[in-house]
Amino acid sequence: MRWKLIVFVLGAVLIGGGGYFAWLQLRPAGLPPGFAMSNGRLEAERVDIATKFSGRVQEVLVGEGDSVEAGQVLVRMDTGELEAQLREAEAAVSESEQQLNQMMAFLTQRNSELTLAEQEYERSRVLGERGYSTIEKVQQRQAAKATAEAAVLSANAGIERARAAINVAVARVERIEENLKDYVLTAPRSGRIQYQIAQPGEVLGAGGRVLTLLDLTDVYMTIFLPTSEAGPLEIGAEARIVPDAAPQYVVPAKVSFVAANAQFTPKYVETLSEREKLMFRVRVRLPREILIRYEQRVKAGLTGMAYVRISRDVEWPEWLQINLPEQGSPIGE
Repeated sequence: MRWKLIVFVLGAVLIGGGGYFAWLQLRPAGLPPGFAMSNGRLEAERVDIATKFSGRVQEVLVGEGDSVEAGQVLVRMDTGELEAQLREAEAAVSESEQQLNQMMAFLTQRNSELTLAEQEYERSRVLGERGYSTIEKVQQRQAAKATAEAAVLSANAGIERARAAINVAVARVERIEENLKDYVLTAPRSGRIQYQIAQPGEVLGAGGRVLTLLDLTDVYMTIFLPTSEAGPLEIGAEARIVPDAAPQYVVPAKVSFVAANAQFTPKYVETLSEREKLMFRVRVRLPREILIRYEQRVKAGLTGMAYVRISRDVEWPEWLQINLPEQGSPIGE
């Protein structure tokens, strides 16, 4: 039995050594001058689907992993209380309109009274000038005319108040109607639901998150480069990303961001430099047209290697030429 174990161990050593030798022969040549490399993780732009007002979640129409389109209804909040407020505001509009009609009729009455008071005053004044009426009677008619004029002014002011009340009530109705729109949560952009945070029936405060949406047409990888490589790097420089899950593919990208200040390298980034050395954060973004073409297979969180071209005068090596999968073929084939 012992000799079988020895034979097995020797066979395993030979197979492992042969595999290592083959890997040494087949691995790509080292990165030529004018290029930099670092490992990172694919990240997609994340959007939180959250409530504007506090309330109860009535219905969640999508689940984790679902693809959604911009403008698609995702969540409905309970609007019972707000709908009651809307009915109350609409009733206030109707009441204000009735008050306006009443004030209009009141103004018509006051105008008639003013016309009569003016006529009586004029007759009294003429009769007084001719000696057929007393001064006291003329003064009484004059006072009645002034009272009628004040009543007309008061009726006009009441009409303006009624119109203002209508405007206030209508504005309240419009505000509630606009708030009702915010109780229906829609997708601000197309993407894929990453997490469902709240369930139907839960009560959330203002700003409470219900879903997390990933925009898979806005994907990037964050890497860290030392000063010697980040210094000459230009925004818009060409880059290549090789995912760990499918190392046979080479995806084009561009440098979209280089940090203005250096920082310590995060623990998850493996570099050849000592960890105490400062590094510059660089963002490498994938083209939108490619992300749209492969949207159904794009996954945030995939690790990989990013290669950036520092010098414009160098050519990409053969093993970093763009190589994308066939449309419809799964990653890894």
